[in-house]
Amino acid sequence: MDLSLVERENTLLGQDFLTWLWYKTDQDTVLFKLEDNRTFTLQMEQKLSVQGGEGETKATATVSSPAGEMSEAKTGLSTGKKVSKAQLLFAMDQDNWLVTVNAADFGLSGLKTPKINTKDDEGDDPDAKFLEKIFLVERCLEMFDVVYTQFLNLRMSKDWAEEAARVKLWING
Repeated sequence: MDLSLVERENTLLGQDFLTWLWYKTDQDTVLFKLEDNRTFTLQMEQKLSVQGGEGETKATATVSSPAGEMSEAKTGLSTGKKVSKAQLLFAMDQDNWLVTVNAADFGLSGLKTPKINTKDDEGDDPDAKFLEKIFLVERCLEMFDVVYTQFLNLRMSKDWAEEAARVKLWING
């Protein structure tokens, strides 16, 4: 099997996923549901990269905006660039998780979980803080899986062509 072909297919799927996610979150607040029926929201946050071309002609534009102004990156989409990296903000109840996703390999980096209480009280389990942090990391991965599964179900359904047309209208709109 040609591994470069697999890598290219993964990159394209990752780019489609992040572009679709940007479209969905730009339109309205979207609620996602976990298996335990808890809901969470997701939005693109502050930092986004779009990339186009190949080899020496590859061009990347990265937008960092505390105000969430992403018009320059969206213009890149209309010229054929694809989302290559995005910072996502998951929110559940009063908790937030911030993570960067790379479209090429679905690598997650820079994960910031909700803060945990670091004060030691007498009689506390010494492993409690570590276990709580691991739980918060797992919760982020669970939320990411829910969103990606929703995308894959749509991507493999007959409704994808219609959704792709809406995304294209959003890009050019």
